Amino acid sequence: MKKRILAIIVSLVLVISAASGCSNSTTTSTTTSNANNQKITITVGNWPDATDKTDIAMFKGFQKSFEAKYPNVTVKPDAYDYQVASFMTMANAGNAPNIVQSWYTEPQKLIKNNMIADIEPEIKAIGWDNDMNPQIKALLTGSNGDLYGLPRDGYALGLMLNLNMFQKAGLMNKNGTAKYPTTWDQLAQDAVTIKNATGKAGFCLLAHDGSAGWHFSNIAWDFGAQLEVKDSSGKWTANFGSTQAVAAMQYVKDLKWKYNVLTSDPTAIDWAGGFTQLGTGNAAMLIAANDAVTNPTATDGLAVNELSLAPLPAGPGGQYALMGGTPYIFSKNSTPAQITACLNWIAAVGKAPVVNPDTQAAMEAVDAANVKDGTPNIYPFEAWTNQDYINAMDKAVDDNPNVNMALYNDYFDFVKKPGALHIEEPEDTQDMYTELTKVIQAVVTDKNANVQQQMNKASSDFNTELSEAQ
Repeated sequence: MKKRILAIIVSLVLVISAASGCSNSTTTSTTTSNANNQKITITVGNWPDATDKTDIAMFKGFQKSFEAKYPNVTVKPDAYDYQVASFMTMANAGNAPNIVQSWYTEPQKLIKNNMIADIEPEIKAIGWDNDMNPQIKALLTGSNGDLYGLPRDGYALGLMLNLNMFQKAGLMNKNGTAKYPTTWDQLAQDAVTIKNATGKAGFCLLAHDGSAGWHFSNIAWDFGAQLEVKDSSGKWTANFGSTQAVAAMQYVKDLKWKYNVLTSDPTAIDWAGGFTQLGTGNAAMLIAANDAVTNPTATDGLAVNELSLAPLPAGPGGQYALMGGTPYIFSKNSTPAQITACLNWIAAVGKAPVVNPDTQAAMEAVDAANVKDGTPNIYPFEAWTNQDYINAMDKAVDDNPNVNMALYNDYFDFVKKPGALHIEEPEDTQDMYTELTKVIQAVVTDKNANVQQQMNKASSDFNTELSEAQ
């Protein structure tokens, strides 16, 4: 769905640009044409798969129009989607796409290993460095203070709710909003109430792959855990065996064996599968983010007015929302001219803090498509701080309403609170998620699993990986 919506942006921007020429009315500078009209080729990753005929046609149209606007630039499509191991291999061989989308857990490791390009000069020339969410900017900044990437989007984890199931369980307010749980203990109790009323899972826990460890880290923080700590030598070490982390994992185990509120086999449920469980009424609650409201609705059939997104509950150690998202990164062998061309590409697809009639029209078209397709049209996470850009995005939502924003307001109010957002653990984060997932799989499949022992073993195994990586 994200790729299809991106294609709509692209198509509309190009149609308007072709008809009226590029508007000079912008709130933030765009990039200039490449010096001396030198011939340049840029390889663009995350191109739609060849089997996706509709998106391929749209992207080819975008490519044609972009190259007409920048006749010295050739766009070379690449269907590559970022993966940790493969990108490192490609970067070392000089074969990585000039621009590709990764995750916010990755840039610091890639910067440290000299795997991506420093884009500070090109960004400073157009002023976009002043328009980034500071927490996201920090994730993309090297120890030298230079930038090595740009935000494509962002998210903060929350609690997705199937309102049909809350209604059946008598957990609705008179104004049509859910009486969602505000603590993790209350979530367990509400999940029992929902299961008793519906016969379905009160909560969907992911336990198939690294997504499980990703979600668990947010629960652990709410229990007061710090999953990675620095030792006396300044190196990061695993801290899974702490009292707080073990308590969080015991809570996960209790959801299965004490409360019995999970789906029949959590180990079979991955990220996409969780939305299917929620959207089809097989589970009432799921940890998920604002950028994925399409999945349970337009993809899995839940009506837009039957979905809500609430803040994640608080635990004995606090209340946090894991912040993540997608940055653009640039291959280390990219020339300044190629980087400039890639920035022009980002501006053209509406993912830069640039506001003009063309980009506003593109935003309006995307939000109109959300309404048509049955996706809740809600405000985006603010990856950029340029107020004109934020206002333009919000205006597009306001012009295309299809949900009662009361179903989302508490979530958005919470994630804007100082200290609410929590960045992911800093070292080898994806590998950390994998190790934690192994523990989750153990405790939901074996009633007699010893949580402390499982967490100690995972901590030891992950420390071996960390020592090799640092």
